[in-house]
Amino acid sequence: MSPRSARLARLSRSVTFSACHRLHSKALSDEENLKVFGKCNNPNGHGHNYKVVVTVRGEIDPVSGMVMNLTELKEHMQEAIMEPLDHKNLDKDVPYFAEVVSTTENVAVFIWENLQRLLPSGILYKVKVYETDQNVVVYKGEETMVE
Repeated sequence: MSPRSARLARLSRSVTFSACHRLHSKALSDEENLKVFGKCNNPNGHGHNYKVVVTVRGEIDPVSGMVMNLTELKEHMQEAIMEPLDHKNLDKDVPYFAEVVSTTENVAVFIWENLQRLLPSGILYKVKVYETDQNVVVYKGEETMVE
């Protein structure tokens, strides 16, 4: 393969933000919420130091040698993740979660949707959200499961 042939690569960057939330569904009774979410349904909420790894995918530009300029990715992540989520009460400060349960799965979808609006079309590959070292969600933009 010659050096000028297209080469695909994935580029990842991570950020960490702190936020609190309460796992609670308006579709469930208080008793059902407690049964489903346990201590995470605490009326006063609880907090996490989330780590988010964003991966973009594309051809390595033959001139710059990059899939994407890291400075641009950093700026987009600041706008899509840090500004709306860092040091926030997800349920009270982020309008998206007024009607959507603030699970880590839904946090990953929120981040994906925000990044999709900012990044070049088709470059976003994966959003990985660590709620804790043991609880991790990966979202790749799939909307439904095909059966």
